[in-house]
Amino acid sequence: MNVANTIKKLGLEQAFDYLYKDPENNLLKLMNWADKFSDGEFVSQRKAIREAIENPAHPYHDYILHIIHDIDPEVMKTLAVNFFINASLIGWSKQEENRAKYNCNVPWAILLDPTSACNLHCTGCWAAEYGNKLNLTFDEIDSIIQQGKKLGVYMYIYTGGEPLTRKNDLIRLCEKHNDCVFLCFTNATLIDEKFADEMLRVKNFIPAISLEGDEVSTDSRRGQGTYQKVVRAMKLLHEKKLPYGISSCYTSVNYEKITSDTYYNSLIDMGAYFIWYFHYMPVGNDAAPELLPNPKQRETVYHRIRHLRATKPLFAMDFQNDAEYVGGCIAGGKRYLHINANGDVDPCVFVHYSNANIRECTLLEALQSPIFMAYHDNMPFNDNMLQPCPMLENPERLRKMVAETGAHSTDPQSPETADHLCGKCDSYAKCWAPEAERLWRAEQEEKKHI
Repeated sequence: MNVANTIKKLGLEQAFDYLYKDPENNLLKLMNWADKFSDGEFVSQRKAIREAIENPAHPYHDYILHIIHDIDPEVMKTLAVNFFINASLIGWSKQEENRAKYNCNVPWAILLDPTSACNLHCTGCWAAEYGNKLNLTFDEIDSIIQQGKKLGVYMYIYTGGEPLTRKNDLIRLCEKHNDCVFLCFTNATLIDEKFADEMLRVKNFIPAISLEGDEVSTDSRRGQGTYQKVVRAMKLLHEKKLPYGISSCYTSVNYEKITSDTYYNSLIDMGAYFIWYFHYMPVGNDAAPELLPNPKQRETVYHRIRHLRATKPLFAMDFQNDAEYVGGCIAGGKRYLHINANGDVDPCVFVHYSNANIRECTLLEALQSPIFMAYHDNMPFNDNMLQPCPMLENPERLRKMVAETGAHSTDPQSPETADHLCGKCDSYAKCWAPEAERLWRAEQEEKKHI
């Protein structure tokens, strides 16, 4: 689906021109058009957007205007078509059809590692376990995307390693698949003006920049001067009117800093559009379980992120505490899967056990492999949506699935047994369970009175 042709076919050129003439007055009229086009899909999301448009005091009213005024219009057009129409409307229908046809999970997004190489050597990075010599070739990534699109997948997310060590190939893939959205988790130190101009040209590439909350912690873990490079990249992207977001991992050490008003406001001031919060996962033989937040710390994060999201113009997603919005764990191909730089197809970016390698089977065959079918048949792993993960909060479930399916560790440097990994989560899961139950009951009671 060529983007330019899609825009013309659906009359979106005129719609965008109409929007940009007078955004404040024309947004609601365009929302009426979107409601008709959506055919009853994404009702709650459209309702939330409408509320933000109609109410100038709503925190996301300014956020929407920020998107319109501060993103290059041509980039905005491309991303709107690729995300809302291709990935969400057209893609979702194809995914649903294929889920029923093949009786397996079909993801909304595919995470893949173009390379295990990285220009930094950060202390405690689980990706470093993979070494720095593995790569998916251009043709292999291209094939994954082609297979994905046949199943209805138009959202691709690069992880690593540092994906931008493969800048040229990533831009070529954006050009070839200009009907897709490409999100890239990156340390941002390789983003320069030339690459920003390439992003502006292809229009469908969005960086998610890894940040930890302050200069001291970032530099101590990543190396002197890294924080300054990251900030320069953020300023450059903002100046070029390119969208970008932030990726932050909360631990027992930094959870207060990265959920503080100061941190959140600084991201808004620098022009970020979203922040993905990730809970620290003790993956790898050299992981540090002491970095796992204790129950009180996790509860603090739970409340803080929800408060920030509701009151400030920056969209936040907490991937461990927001499972209720997606029906529990989204791994195993339910909404996403992970392909590492060796071609192994993992159910999750944090669960490195597989029966399939993309160099030996198709994407569909990987989705029908034993470990993926175990996810399919056992989801959700817990009725309490504050305990979604088969590793972190329900380690007995992951142990069982790995044992029964014969899935092997896909870590090529230091293979870790499922017992070893889950053993680091047993105490955490036991301590979190009563707190999760209390919070979940309170949340359900609150909903009854809304």
